[in-house]
Amino acid sequence: MTILSAEQLPEDELDRSLRPRRLEDFIGQDALKDQLAVSIAAAGSRGEALDHVLLAGPPGLGKTSLAQIVAVELGVPFVQTAGPALERKGDVAAFLTALEPRSVFFVDEIHRLPRALEETFYPAMEDHCLPITVGQGAGARVVTIDLPAFTLIGATTRAGLLSTPLRDRFGIQHRLDHYDARDLARIVRRSARLLGVEVEDGGAIAIASRARGTPRVANRLLKRVRDYAEVRCAGVVTEQAADAALDLLEVDQAGLDRLDREILRTICEKFSGGPVGLSTLAASIGEEQDTIEDVYEPYLLQRGMIERTPRGRAATRRAFEHLGLEPPDVQLGLL
Repeated sequence: MTILSAEQLPEDELDRSLRPRRLEDFIGQDALKDQLAVSIAAAGSRGEALDHVLLAGPPGLGKTSLAQIVAVELGVPFVQTAGPALERKGDVAAFLTALEPRSVFFVDEIHRLPRALEETFYPAMEDHCLPITVGQGAGARVVTIDLPAFTLIGATTRAGLLSTPLRDRFGIQHRLDHYDARDLARIVRRSARLLGVEVEDGGAIAIASRARGTPRVANRLLKRVRDYAEVRCAGVVTEQAADAALDLLEVDQAGLDRLDREILRTICEKFSGGPVGLSTLAASIGEEQDTIEDVYEPYLLQRGMIERTPRGRAATRRAFEHLGLEPPDVQLGLL
């Protein structure tokens, strides 16, 4: 059997290889880590399943990694699926009845779970049982299947879409925040060690500062900067190499990529700063509404470059300044 080094792994396997395996290796989100550490230790000492966990926040902040870490720390099996993959009650039943005691059952994008299936989870989460209707019409009867105690970990980028009854059944709820540049630089240095890449502090900071506060983006940029450094900079990721590589990737100093700037430019130039409806904005740039709302908009909101209004999205003064454009009030001679 051939053993591949980190540099030889396929891209998706390489991403997984960079994920932390233990809670102590997970960088950032200190409040959540402390909460999970106490809950895991308490559940382990009692020999019980951990209470159900809801992790919310933008993509790429480590929700899947944390779910896997919880299973490792508890020493229990990890079973993973996604909300869109669960279409019928039989799909849910197939997963739940196959779980081993204290297993971690991870449902990604749980907000996309069909509303009719949410009720299937209620008795499973609270009473560890699964009522199943057998037969039809007057002869139908309900058979209750006992389930082992398990931990449901739900991950969502849009917690507001979860129904209140489902959300309230999660004993541990936490929203992951974007990372600061210091923690992202630590993540870059850790990933560089795993990849066998020599990275200077200046290079790590340059990547971290343009990583949109997101570890997934930081690791993706590191891999592209590594390619540039190997070809043009003797394989060492210096600050100069990182800046040159990121400029080549069209990632600017604020961490905005080409599509971020296209969103801002469309609002600022085509719609005079807005407001403009999300569907109109999506059609103007040829992108899906969900992609804009889930992937691009959170960071632009965090940077204070757009705002949500009842009439749609509007660009702020900071957006105009970032693009080198005059804000509407300056154009009208109001300043």
